[in-house]
Amino acid sequence: MSVALLGGLGAPSSAPVIPGVPVALTSPVALDTPSPSGSATAAGQAGDYLVFYVDGGRAAAQRAAEAAGGTVRAHDDRLGYLLVRTSASERIGADPAVVGVARDRPIGRTAGAGRTSPGATRPDGAARAGERRAGGAEPLAGRQWDMKMIGATPTGSYAKARGSHKVLVGVMDTGVDGRHPDIAPNFNRALSRNFVTDQPTDPNGRKLDGPCEYQGCKDPADVDDDGHGTHVASTIGSPINGIGVAGVAPDVSLVNLRAGTDSGFFFLKPTLDALEYAADIGVDVVNMSFYVDPWTFNCPDNPGDTPAERSEQRAILEGMRRAVNYARSHGVTLITAIGNAGGDLGKPKTDTSSPDFPKGSEKNRSVDNSCRNVPAELDGVISVSAVGPSGRKAPYSDYGTEQTDIAAPGGDVFDGGTALRGKDREILAAAPEHVLRAQGRLDAKGMPKDNSVIRECHAGKCAYYQYMEGTSMAAPHVTGVAALIVGRFGKPGPGGLQMDPAEVERLLYATATPKGCPSPRTYRYGTGETQVCEGPASRNGFFGHGLVDAARAATVTR
Repeated sequence: MSVALLGGLGAPSSAPVIPGVPVALTSPVALDTPSPSGSATAAGQAGDYLVFYVDGGRAAAQRAAEAAGGTVRAHDDRLGYLLVRTSASERIGADPAVVGVARDRPIGRTAGAGRTSPGATRPDGAARAGERRAGGAEPLAGRQWDMKMIGATPTGSYAKARGSHKVLVGVMDTGVDGRHPDIAPNFNRALSRNFVTDQPTDPNGRKLDGPCEYQGCKDPADVDDDGHGTHVASTIGSPINGIGVAGVAPDVSLVNLRAGTDSGFFFLKPTLDALEYAADIGVDVVNMSFYVDPWTFNCPDNPGDTPAERSEQRAILEGMRRAVNYARSHGVTLITAIGNAGGDLGKPKTDTSSPDFPKGSEKNRSVDNSCRNVPAELDGVISVSAVGPSGRKAPYSDYGTEQTDIAAPGGDVFDGGTALRGKDREILAAAPEHVLRAQGRLDAKGMPKDNSVIRECHAGKCAYYQYMEGTSMAAPHVTGVAALIVGRFGKPGPGGLQMDPAEVERLLYATATPKGCPSPRTYRYGTGETQVCEGPASRNGFFGHGLVDAARAATVTR
């Protein structure tokens, strides 16, 4: 997925210290800078490690690190970890003051990026004449079956609640194209940050993010070289401006909290830093359409893993748990995609895809329900499953009675339950032009080569939109509805408005449309997969508390 092109302006390198960045102990180390070779170090080689310590155990953990010959480069007392340069991580991890030790390296990827699917080709990909605005809708509203499904229409939620620019919505993803005509009016460039450093190659020399476009491999905060984050941001909050599409909450402020590299992988520490920063500046809702790797399932004590691997998984679980708690305690509602493996997260048996960085590190291992997918299975995070245009659960969407909290449109190209065909069954949202060009989706004149991309022009200026499907596309619908709730009931606070995440969650579920399991409950998809829905209509493994409903959220009383 690596795309490397120029574009946009970001925060200058001389920007002041950002809240949420840990304090240096021994030297002024920039904590979002990876150690050499992307910090993916083999046993016995020096690298940077995040050492998470028990409550009150910082001094003991520091002594353990120094006794093992390590150098403590920085610390973060809010999340309880040290950044240590060491070649003896296992020795440090064995100390009773240490919860877990994780390498500071890319350990995540987007949950729903770039799913490909067949569909009848529309030759030019241009907006159809009949799609021009009708009844106050945006030009491409006719293609947004997802917004109709949840009541985000001119006669639905838009007539009652559109959010507010005082509501800050954080997009933790691969970046946001802040210059896209259908993003720019709501893009908060001043607060947006990029917490990652791109890596041209992985530790084995294979291409990862590709050549760096900017000094230090640091993209500006309004650049998205993948397209995934821009699509997510558009679904949340594209404005009603007579261009393209409208998002669920078209009047909110969008804040780029970039935690993923161009190739779609995430570093653990930038993910932690992004959550801390969101909390410190008063962000109200954060969308997390990714999962943290290199372990699909993080097992605290799996006998099939080495001591170092177990320590790393414990560190991921504990570090993310602390970051989630910190963010929620500061008024941040956290929403995530549940995942695209089509499995029951409550009954995992095998994991053949971990560790998935660098490529070729995967192994077969047995797992059970003590192993967690992160952040989808963390307490305090709202996990979203995906449905297609007929309302059935999409076959790719993960599920589980303990894991699924709510459902939303995510697209399903195989869903034949409606008159929609091919790509029209997916989710349409904004796409960066430079990414589409790099992917070869546009011809020399800028016209789409197939029906996965739509070109829409207004007043001589054209913008691009792309069809995608995945739980990554479902989560931003819920994020947008959460933003509507904060806009209606939030009180003045840091960043503009603030609302207790527990109350936002309660209203999300109270306004959702209950949706029972299919009959029969054992469902065989056309792909041959068999999935079983368990639980009552009020809360089940496919749809959680039901289908998110923007129209009801726009009118509900407390």
